[in-house]
Amino acid sequence: MASPSDHIGEFDLIQRFFKTGADAMHPQLAIGLGIGDDCALIYTATDEEMAITTDMLVEGRHFLIGANPELLGSKALAVNLSDLAAMGARPLGFTLALALPSADQKWLEAFSKGLFSTAKQYSCSLIGGDTTAGPLTISITAFGSLPTGKAIRRSGAKSGDDIWVSGTLGDARLALAALRHEISLSDADLKQIEHRMHQPAPRIELGIQLRDIASAALDVSDGLLGDLKHILKQSQVDAQILLDRLPKSEILLKQSIAIQNQFAACGGDDYELCFTAASHQRDVITRIGQSLHLAMTHIGQITAMKNTEASIELFSTDGNRLSAAETKPLLKSFDHFAS
Repeated sequence: MASPSDHIGEFDLIQRFFKTGADAMHPQLAIGLGIGDDCALIYTATDEEMAITTDMLVEGRHFLIGANPELLGSKALAVNLSDLAAMGARPLGFTLALALPSADQKWLEAFSKGLFSTAKQYSCSLIGGDTTAGPLTISITAFGSLPTGKAIRRSGAKSGDDIWVSGTLGDARLALAALRHEISLSDADLKQIEHRMHQPAPRIELGIQLRDIASAALDVSDGLLGDLKHILKQSQVDAQILLDRLPKSEILLKQSIAIQNQFAACGGDDYELCFTAASHQRDVITRIGQSLHLAMTHIGQITAMKNTEASIELFSTDGNRLSAAETKPLLKSFDHFAS
């Protein structure tokens, strides 16, 4: 808590910790008017459309109480940029709404440092927002642009398409389990994967290169298989997944098979891209991964919908289909309203 001598008003807070940092940015976004008025004004090219996404992070629900504010500032923006990446959009700018228990200047300095570090990395400028007193809550709306008609939607997957995922899965969930003392990891192993939980890397360049290749895409935030179901529902298709193909880090591979499968399939907070593409694009996708130094793994196929509700069938490497009892726990995803 801030002491009386540390008190800072709302407008001084904005000026000191957020407007100064925003003014120092060199965004790709053409800003007619930024922070300081009732609205921001932005210009876009006539042959482009804007992608807009909002994420809210609440202390105790989306991040641990007492979380490092610098890492939190970085992650708060990164998870929004990951949504832009999934549609193939290039980041332009963002707004920030921040509820604070108190105007703790040390916390604000660290938070804004992490926030602007990520903003600078992706040339994404803060253009407005709001602050108020209340339980620690961070809400960011990010804006991106892409050529008109090139957005990668969730509704484009077709029967016969390959299903791909970037990077590796499950490390963020493994790090959380270690920090909660659910699983014991060595200090070295935890240090190697902890950044996956605190500092996710939005796959912006991958999304841009997939614009004319992927038929559907999304970012993996609430668990791979649960998120994949959103594509299936929107596209009215089913999927077959080879469970043993889910890409895992060396650290996760040290765990039991049960934990490996659970964390990779439904752990959440991975912020990798899961996408579908026609089978003739395999070599192109592999080359894209090589150019970005990013693993690209073909994990299954899109199939025609069998019933009225989209479904996922899981198979082991030897081709055996997992039973419904074995499959059900792996299809769970994070529920913001679950107790």
